Amino acid sequence: MKLLVAALETELAAFPAELDGFDRLVTGPGKLQATYALTRALDAARYDEIVVVGTAGAIDARLDASVYEIDAAIQHDVTDIDGIVGQHVSLPPRVELGRAGVTIATGDHFVDDSEAVQVIRPLGAGLVDMEAYAYVWVAQQFGVPIRILKAVSDRAQDGAITDWRAAVTACSALLRERIRDDYGV
Repeated sequence: MKLLVAALETELAAFPAELDGFDRLVTGPGKLQATYALTRALDAARYDEIVVVGTAGAIDARLDASVYEIDAAIQHDVTDIDGIVGQHVSLPPRVELGRAGVTIATGDHFVDDSEAVQVIRPLGAGLVDMEAYAYVWVAQQFGVPIRILKAVSDRAQDGAITDWRAAVTACSALLRERIRDDYGV
């Protein structure tokens, strides 16, 4: 059995309520809710794979409105005791998924301004979201393989939240198509 995970119900709008071979989990937005919900789910049941679907803002201009496989996650909203952005005092600076793809920067706020993008871009990410790092870290603690697919919903610039609200349904349809193609369900 696999676990299909999304932060928000709207990201699963194009998915049926029941998907053969998958349990479903909606965690809520942000790293804390993602950590809590996924930990509870993995503590309660055994899964062969976690498959995360959701939206992300593109901070790399080369990334268009498509679905991307995530190769690694970093945190853009932490600093260590020396003030180094992206370095947490006790967590790894980067969590790897062992797949080819795009690196995502996770933080607990919705990135919607060019100044924030200018701070995040040098960290090496092409996408931004609010949960990926937490999902990967929890999955690794439980030893469960994880895959993250993100559909670009916005450019993480001024007005991005309006773009996200308009795009989330289309992103869900793209993600549903990808799951159908990759898993046959």
